This record gives sequence, C-alpha cells and structure tokens, in this order.
Amino acid sequence: MHVQRALVIVPTYNERDNLPRLVPSILSRDARLEILVVDDGSPDGTGQLAEEIAAAEPRVHVLHRAAKLGLGTAYLAGFKWGIEREYDFLFEMDADFSHDPVHLPQFLTAIEEHDVVLGSRYLHGRVTVVNWPIARLLLSYFANVYARWVTGLPIADATGGFKCFRREVLASIDLDRVESNGYAFQIEMSFRAWKKGFRLGEIPIMFVDRDAGESKMSKKIVREAVWRVWRLRWLDVTGKLDPRPRAALPASTPAPE
Repeated sequence: MHVQRALVIVPTYNERDNLPRLVPSILSRDARLEILVVDDGSPDGTGQLAEEIAAAEPRVHVLHRAAKLGLGTAYLAGFKWGIEREYDFLFEMDADFSHDPVHLPQFLTAIEEHDVVLGSRYLHGRVTVVNWPIARLLLSYFANVYARWVTGLPIADATGGFKCFRREVLASIDLDRVESNGYAFQIEMSFRAWKKGFRLGEIPIMFVDRDAGESKMSKKIVREAVWRVWRLRWLDVTGKLDPRPRAALPASTPAPE
C-alpha cells in the first residue's frame, strides 16, 4: 500500500531565530509531513543550523544555495527536489510564522478534493490578517483584485504564499519557463495550474505578520507583480504559456469539472 508523503518547502534567509521553533511545530501536525529547508547562504548561519537539525531529525532535509536568489527560484528548486523524490504533496510555506503550521492538516484534507490548495486571507469577504499596517493591507487586497481582473483567476487570494500542490500538477508545468520571482510567482504558479485544467481550492487561514526578523517585501517585488500578470495573459492568449501536456492524476482522483 502506498504511504503518502508531503514535503513542506521552507525558503530561508537569516531565519536562525525562527527555525528551531518552526520545525517541531510543522512535524507535530501530521506523520506524513517532511521539511525541506532551502537556504540562500544566510549570513546568520541558518543553513548550518538547519544541517544540525536535519542530523537529528530524518524528516528534515536541507538544500543550500550560494546566494540570495529570490523566493520564486527557491521554491522552484524545492519543487524539483521533491518531484525527483516522488513526494505526493508539496507545500510552500514561509519561515517567519506568518503561515501558522496549525493549518497544515486542513490543507492535507482539502488536497484530497483539489489539485492545488491555497491558504486565503480574503475568503468569503473576510479579511484574516493580523499586524499589518492599513497601507500594506490595502495594497495586498487591491493587488488581488487587480490580478483577478487581468488573469481571470477564480480565487480570492492570488498572491498568498501558503499553498499545497499535488506532485502531478508541478510535474505538468515546465518549471524552467516560470519567470516570476517575487509575489508575482504565486500568481504565475496558480495561473499555470489553472490553465492546464487543474482544480484550485482555497481554505481560510489566519495570516499574522512575522514576529522575528525582517520583511522581504520591496518596491521591486510590487512592480514585478503589476506588469507580470499582463505577460501571463499575453502568453496564454498567444499559446506560449506552456506546451507541456497535463500530467495524469491517480486513477482514484476525480477529473476536474
């Protein structure tokens, strides 16, 4: 009998204070969960600490990168690592506790009925964000309105980064064609999956701004998101989005409606 395995991909850059708390919190939620820390050469020694944790805990793995190369490329590296090792489900999750591990079992339940599950901060008209200044909250909210208007994505929170994919979804996408690296990365991955006919689902999460370390938000990331959605739409209209065929899901999984 096949035993399901889920990989939580956690990109890190100077997250030494958070990692020792985050790892046990994740692993305690479900026996199927494992962790891949993707560290971008953190000057504070996060990568070395991750290795020490992994040496004592076989469900923790570490992928080192030489420099700070961006969130999107960190997840892409993690996706490829997980696909090669045939994990059934692959998560995106921040290291700063803005994504609460308490929601992980909800994702694992929802992924049984969907192909991609997104943790939403704006589901059913409710805003579940804590500790953000009003200016950033408005920026995030209306960025989602804008992204939905341009792309047509049928989801409430297109820019959120707490997500779970079936392996087959990621195997269907030519990951080398993914161009975004900041918050636009989240829009692009959902858009590519949706355009291949995979089912997107959302669950409500409570998003709490990081309680240690520094935010990775920048004006460059915002600018990328503004114009990147138009490029995604253009690639789709011209048939250049992704020629790779949609991967088959397990026989027990119902086809998308």
